[in-house]
Amino acid sequence: MMSRYKISNFEEYFKEYKKSIKDPKKFWDKIASENFTWYQEWDKVVDFNMGEAEIKWFVDAKVNITKNCIDRHLAKKGDKAAIIFEPNNPDEASQSITYNELHQRVSKMANVLLSQGIQKGDRVCIYLPMIPELAITTLACARIGAIHSVVFAGFSASALATRINDSECKMVITSDGGYRGNKTIDLKGIVDEALVNCPSIENVLVVQRTQTDVQMKESRDQWLAPLLEKASDNNAAEIMDAEDPLFILYTSGSTGKPKGMVHTTAGYMVYTAYTFQNVFNYEENDIFWCTADIGWITGHSYILYGPLLNGATTVIFEGVPSYPDFSRFWEIIEKHKVNQFYTAPTAIRALAKESIDYVQKYPLSSLKVIGSVGEPINEEAWHWYNDHVGGKRCPVVDTWWQTETGGILISPLPFITPTKPTYATLPLPGIQAVLMDEKRNEIEDNQVVGSLCIKYPWPGIARTIWGDHQRYKDTYFSAFPGKYFSGDGALRDEVGYYRITGRVDDVVIVSGHNLGTAPIEDAINEHLAVAESAIVGFPHDIKGNALYGFVILKEAGEKRDKENLAKEINQHISAHIGPIAKLDKIQFVSGLPKTRSGKIMRRILRKIAEGDYSNFGDTSTLLNPEIVEEIKNGKI
Repeated sequence: MMSRYKISNFEEYFKEYKKSIKDPKKFWDKIASENFTWYQEWDKVVDFNMGEAEIKWFVDAKVNITKNCIDRHLAKKGDKAAIIFEPNNPDEASQSITYNELHQRVSKMANVLLSQGIQKGDRVCIYLPMIPELAITTLACARIGAIHSVVFAGFSASALATRINDSECKMVITSDGGYRGNKTIDLKGIVDEALVNCPSIENVLVVQRTQTDVQMKESRDQWLAPLLEKASDNNAAEIMDAEDPLFILYTSGSTGKPKGMVHTTAGYMVYTAYTFQNVFNYEENDIFWCTADIGWITGHSYILYGPLLNGATTVIFEGVPSYPDFSRFWEIIEKHKVNQFYTAPTAIRALAKESIDYVQKYPLSSLKVIGSVGEPINEEAWHWYNDHVGGKRCPVVDTWWQTETGGILISPLPFITPTKPTYATLPLPGIQAVLMDEKRNEIEDNQVVGSLCIKYPWPGIARTIWGDHQRYKDTYFSAFPGKYFSGDGALRDEVGYYRITGRVDDVVIVSGHNLGTAPIEDAINEHLAVAESAIVGFPHDIKGNALYGFVILKEAGEKRDKENLAKEINQHISAHIGPIAKLDKIQFVSGLPKTRSGKIMRRILRKIAEGDYSNFGDTSTLLNPEIVEEIKNGKI
């Protein structure tokens, strides 16, 4: 699908980009009408008022996303693998699910949901490990018009309860447990604990994965397998309005409770399909693997919807990169002959710390494109990834986007856009990126830093925050009226390439100089003894703010004299950025507080640096909550 819209060279990219800016309606109208199956086409391509944060795409069109993900491929691709499931344990057989089988399984699951009283518009919370049932239940919700709210199966009971209550879910779908490396996680126990405080939940469906004993609450909990056995595999997809909500996905706000971002049906479908095809240079029979969890937007858009809309084969991996050892990713690429590989800088850095032998024992010759997602990739990680995984022959697509954007906004196009380490490069067609200064003026020049905004809506943009449109408007549309504000700062170089410098609140003003923390971290991470670092500002009597560095050392660095090492790090910063960026305090730590998607929680580090231990918020959702206490106790 969509080969007509696959950009094939740099000249064509500029042509398409110009068309998309000059006449966005015509550009998206053509893509949408020629590449998807609709019950009814739209009366109007787009209708929006950025001031009120009111945006609609493909107004009054009727569609079902699963018909486009599954049904329309059956005639020609029914026997092709839609999903390859790679289990946590390498000794367990992987599974291949064809489009025909996926159709049958999604239809059965859709009928189970209907039999349990789930209707169009109801919210269903899915709290499952990365097993086929996670993809199948998500698609089954979309098929009947229920709004799925997938919660990553590493969140605590209180985080799960908050998300269930915010959107008043009617049902939870979970499993007896989940495997993660050498651990077995009691998911059903976590759900039971959460549901003590969730009055809206009527039913819980439980998948058997770990075969562990669990408590089943009478009249609420049921095993899923017997219900599926009885269900018919004949299900007609619900006719959805273009603007009917498809899913709610929670993203942590820098303050306050999580934000339930609402994505609607048609615009999200068109945008994820288009970006998947172009950013990954997908070709028929390629095997695509994104290592994210479906519980994050990356998983929604580029494990599930983007690949399936293009009739691709997508890999779902249950495990972690370090189990049973650090060669697991490379072994899976070799085993399934993966062509496109998409992972996070945090995983790349962790793997780069280990022996190079783990990578070198696999040729990885099937790879064509390697991607990075989740945070700006630092230069050292970029080169390691490019050299050792891509073999210097696979373009690195350093993608910038957010939960709120639904799909990738800025990225190189492989074999088309010349790449530049640490730069996300150019906006995709349809994305009118601008940099804004502090006076809310658009910056025309290049070689400048500003706040990254988008001045025209694109089909994949979130429509609101569930139950709180005012918060949506205030968060994204009030700082720079008439524009979507990403919350990120960016540098635009002399040719117009964008480099994301980090959250705007990660810019520290030291002695009147605006210092983005990401470039300083880059410089520190290039030191041979350093594995990873995080920089925050803290109040300083003379400078206004000073810089505090939290630094994780590699094994070799652990054995060094710390005082000398701290001096070397500052010399390194001085040489790379300038003496103004030197750190006043350097604390060597064994880890950094990270969310489960790998983002460093700088808010917590900021509080520690400031000596304010009053309220760290809910740390149970962190990957490593115990590290907070350790860092606090070691504060300089």
